[in-house]
Amino acid sequence: MTESHTRSLASPVVAGLVGRCPACCRGKLFSGYLTLAPRCGSCGLNYDFADAGDGPAVFVILVTGFIVVGAALFVEIAYAPPYWLHALLWGPLAILLPLLLLRSFKGALICLQYKHKAQEGRFASE
Repeated sequence: MTESHTRSLASPVVAGLVGRCPACCRGKLFSGYLTLAPRCGSCGLNYDFADAGDGPAVFVILVTGFIVVGAALFVEIAYAPPYWLHALLWGPLAILLPLLLLRSFKGALICLQYKHKAQEGRFASE
C-alpha cells in the first residue's frame, strides 16, 4: 500500500489543525483566515470537494462553552468574585477563543472529509 493509504487518523487531523493540504500535508489549505485556497500549491489537489458547512462552528461553540462556563463555575464556587469581574474575565475569553479555534476546526473537518471521501447524500436512482 502507498503512504497515503496507510496514514493514521491523526495525520489528517493534524494536517487540518495546522492548515495543510489533506493529500500531501505540505501545501496550504487556506488563502485567508477562513477562505479556502482554490487548490494545493504543492500537489495541485483541487479543494472543490471541501464543504465543512456549519460543523466547525458547532464544535467551536461546544468547546468554548464547556471551557468558559466550566471555568466561570469553578471561579464562582472557589472565590465568589463580583459579577463585574466575571464579565471582565469571561467576556473576552468567550470572544477570543472561538476566533482562535474556528480555523483549526474547519481545517480538521475538511481533511477528515477528504480522508473518508465524504460527499453529499445522493438517492440510489441518481
